[in-house]
Amino acid sequence: MLGASALSLSVASLVQADPVTLTDIAGREVTVDAPVERVILGEGRQIFFAAVLDGEDPFARVVGWRDDFRQASPESYEAYAEVFPELTEIPTFGGFKDGTFDIEQAVSLDPDVMILNLEAKAATDEAGYEEKLAKVGIPIVYVDFREKPFEHTSKSMEIIGELFGEEERAAEFNTFYQDQIARVTDVIEAQDDLRRPLTFVERAGGYSEDCCMSFGNGNFGTFVELAGGENMAAPFIPGTFGTVNAEQVIASDPEVIVVTGGNWEAYVPGGDWIGVGPGADDAVNREKLAALMERPGFTGVQAVEDGNVHAIWHQFYNNPYSFVAVQQLAAWLHPDLFPDLDPEATLIELHERFLPVAYRPGYWVSLGSGETH
Repeated sequence: MLGASALSLSVASLVQADPVTLTDIAGREVTVDAPVERVILGEGRQIFFAAVLDGEDPFARVVGWRDDFRQASPESYEAYAEVFPELTEIPTFGGFKDGTFDIEQAVSLDPDVMILNLEAKAATDEAGYEEKLAKVGIPIVYVDFREKPFEHTSKSMEIIGELFGEEERAAEFNTFYQDQIARVTDVIEAQDDLRRPLTFVERAGGYSEDCCMSFGNGNFGTFVELAGGENMAAPFIPGTFGTVNAEQVIASDPEVIVVTGGNWEAYVPGGDWIGVGPGADDAVNREKLAALMERPGFTGVQAVEDGNVHAIWHQFYNNPYSFVAVQQLAAWLHPDLFPDLDPEATLIELHERFLPVAYRPGYWVSLGSGETH
């Protein structure tokens, strides 16, 4: 009897692949025989979008991927491995940025396409990978959920939907995505004189001893603005990612602090990071969050004094589920404007409608209210 992966591939092979020319997120015209059957994922966490489009078996098309999923989001990896144990057998490869990518290995996997995140383009350009892979018949398609998520997520899902022959599924998800964002933005935009709480987002707090990585005018910085806050770090970080010093946090005196976190035991064993994510231990994470707020850059800050301190799953920053983070930020920043907004219910609906793994709570935690999800 055929396994799920083999069955999916056998059904896919009955579909005639025809040349399709599309424009990717980098603005490049790329011709690919679609629907594709064999895909290399430039990042393992791209399975977050494959799971939406290939819900019955998100690994059926994946013939190779970068080995970051297991380290960066181990709880998610384990949840998928329980349902799809074959994922442990998928060949892995090195990265573009560190120069460990092996073209010969890629050729041996015989992919129809390689899907890369937009932030990899600078490295691929420098190394000439696009031209080298094109010579061996492997087209690259760029997508983006990280640099400009609210400009590029829907378009990226359209592109992948076309590659996978799952255009209707992509359209269904995009409608859900846009409707859920609108539940926040429609309310915020309707306010005549909205007071935006000054909000500091510490990126991966506790990952290192340094303080403090954050976001400028992009990614979680944009999340804050959409949710009706003022991003404290925006004036000090010209791009999407950067650092502000502890003295600046004290001087700015934010009203709300949000720390992004995840289980990074693979990278920083026993670190001070906040291990939020599916199935996380809320009590432990609350203790670790409270400990981070005892650092010199946070003592006496208004948000800490008021208990308006939160942690949220870091991986919302680089997948199609970012609308959930926006909803949760809105609920924290403007509870009076969003008394009926339930981000956990949204996350549960996302799992029930689009994902092949069950929802597990633990994606965020707060110091003040003690509420967790």
